[in-house]
Amino acid sequence: TGEKGSSKKVKLTNAKMGSWQTLSESSRQFLETMMDSAMLSVLCQQSVKKDDVQKHLNLLKEKVLRLFKTLKVPPRKLGNLKKIPSLQMAEKQMLEINEESLVQLQEEINEAKRSAELAEGTIEQLQDKIQMLKNQLEEDEKKARKVFQENSSRALHLPELPKCSFEVPTLQ
Repeated sequence: TGEKGSSKKVKLTNAKMGSWQTLSESSRQFLETMMDSAMLSVLCQQSVKKDDVQKHLNLLKEKVLRLFKTLKVPPRKLGNLKKIPSLQMAEKQMLEINEESLVQLQEEINEAKRSAELAEGTIEQLQDKIQMLKNQLEEDEKKARKVFQENSSRALHLPELPKCSFEVPTLQ
């Protein structure tokens, strides 16, 4: 009543239930495969006490499989269960396609990661070069200010000439 959806009551007579048949072997195998995949899904999510959970799930699986051997189902439903092998093959194909896509995506992610690392390295190198050029520019500006610094008499403060230049013999 409080749940979503609707429930439908069906009256079953013994005559109707007498025509029911047990599940076919292929249906039981498919259901067992589905249980195995569900168990693997649960076990992959478990990080603690995996062994205990696996033992418990295996016991439940065995009980359910024993019940499937004697479970009677209406004959009209068995027609739907005949489609199970083809559905199973379609699921396997989808799984393979998804796995291939996953591998391709992982390769693309790795390539993008490598490109990002290369770009990051290039950026760092360029930043280092920029800093080095800034430092060099500052030094050159300091030197230029010293050379071209003017005092109140408007005279340039040029560096002194080396003494060896005065000691050169005069030419005749």
